[in-house]
Amino acid sequence: MGELRVKGRQVRTDRPLVMAILNANTDSFSDPGPRDLDKLLDRAARFAAEGAAIIDVGAQSGITGRAPVPAEAEIAAVRPVVREIARSLPGVLISVDTFKDDVAEAVLDAGAHLINDVSGLRNQRIAELCARHEAALVIMHTSAPPLHKLQDPDRYQDVTMETMRYLDRQCELAVRLGLPEDAIIIDPGPDFTKTPAQTIELLRNARRFAEFGKPLLLALSRKDFVGALTQRSPVDRTAGTLGAIAALRHLPDQILRVHDVQSTVDLLAVFDAITGDTPIPRDLTVPHRLLHQQA
Repeated sequence: MGELRVKGRQVRTDRPLVMAILNANTDSFSDPGPRDLDKLLDRAARFAAEGAAIIDVGAQSGITGRAPVPAEAEIAAVRPVVREIARSLPGVLISVDTFKDDVAEAVLDAGAHLINDVSGLRNQRIAELCARHEAALVIMHTSAPPLHKLQDPDRYQDVTMETMRYLDRQCELAVRLGLPEDAIIIDPGPDFTKTPAQTIELLRNARRFAEFGKPLLLALSRKDFVGALTQRSPVDRTAGTLGAIAALRHLPDQILRVHDVQSTVDLLAVFDAITGDTPIPRDLTVPHRLLHQQA
């Protein structure tokens, strides 16, 4: 494919795009704590400086077993962030992580470029809104509504094929609702209604998702499957996350949704230099200021 259409732009995806996670809620599973608008905007600016092409703003925790945040509260938390990022960082694409159509409408009006829908397009109006605003849409695989826990080791006979069939159906639905084929991103949903073992099996077969010919969102950062493999808490899963990213670097048209932008960009720079076939500059050197660690 190589390109994503979003609000009049043709965004190239032949190189991985880094999507930075910007949580506006205080109860994130991986980085809980207080937020204010200035701190969120500072973090967004840092992400952009580190190399993020997309900033994914959210105010609904994915922690299961809780009542959803009211749409009005989610809009109040996210819309000002979207407006200010659109004003101050015009070169960055703004994604909003939501499954509520009222929130999607508010943030698209405020300048968001795409909606990251973790419900798997259970609400058809979200696709209609994206089509109306010429925005892109992430369609994620899940076997349950948002915030419902489903960890059943016998749920899938073939997790890869069942995920692909679901995404195929939902992509066709989005197109019927008016969304262009090249404005759709697919997400196989690591950990969403999947045990760690099911997620690992899915990722072992991730090359199959290239058959869709669409950008592939890889939301691997600090996920439970990494914690299960490393026995680390979320904040200590950076190395495991980078291992997963490196293992899947061969996939085309990927978008990497991460907490740690700089580490991800550094991994890609080194990985691609060593495994790629582009010429290595003869004058490649370490700047003098970086030769020795400052005390």
